[in-house]
Amino acid sequence: MTADPREALCRWAKSLFDRGLSPGSSGNITCRFEDGFLATPTNSCLGFLDPQRLSVLDAEGRHLSGDKPTKELPLHLAYYRARPSAGAVVHLHSTYATALSCLADTDPEDAIPPITPYIAMRVGRVPVLPYTHPGSANVAPLIENRAADHAAVLLANHGPVVAGTSLDSAVFAAEELEETAKLLVLTRGLAVRRLDEATVAALQSLYRLR
Repeated sequence: MTADPREALCRWAKSLFDRGLSPGSSGNITCRFEDGFLATPTNSCLGFLDPQRLSVLDAEGRHLSGDKPTKELPLHLAYYRARPSAGAVVHLHSTYATALSCLADTDPEDAIPPITPYIAMRVGRVPVLPYTHPGSANVAPLIENRAADHAAVLLANHGPVVAGTSLDSAVFAAEELEETAKLLVLTRGLAVRRLDEATVAALQSLYRLR
């Protein structure tokens, strides 16, 4: 991550956009800095952010300067409240993770089962939260109820929300979630070999997933 958090946020946002993980004006990112937060502005495209126009928020999430923040701020702030280790939160509409959030037979307690070691190492178990409309404050208690034990969730019929201890780690985890979701969709109906619980526990202990 670069020394300037504004530049770092815009760099990662463009990377996600350029690889098709956040089409159009979808997706939003926040990160902690000093005594508050940086956030992507509402209705902005992650591929074309201006570092000087990012939303600056105080520690309570009040808008201080820059453009108006993303309407999804309630879900971001809920993650920070429930997960003190979170240094950044990434919400995407990435194709395969969003597809799993729409499928009726996705396990609501384990939407992204561990078929590779990396999802266990970087993300952990991913529950599906009940549907709320985009920007709804009603998502906050749903996230607060699960965020302490889960670094990522799927919003039903909407997409993934991923927290990390830093901006880099949150983006890496969001990417890993999407890649594993892609593998799961591609192998649907096939006899997939999952990692067993002991292996998953060993990976998470070794890599100290937070």
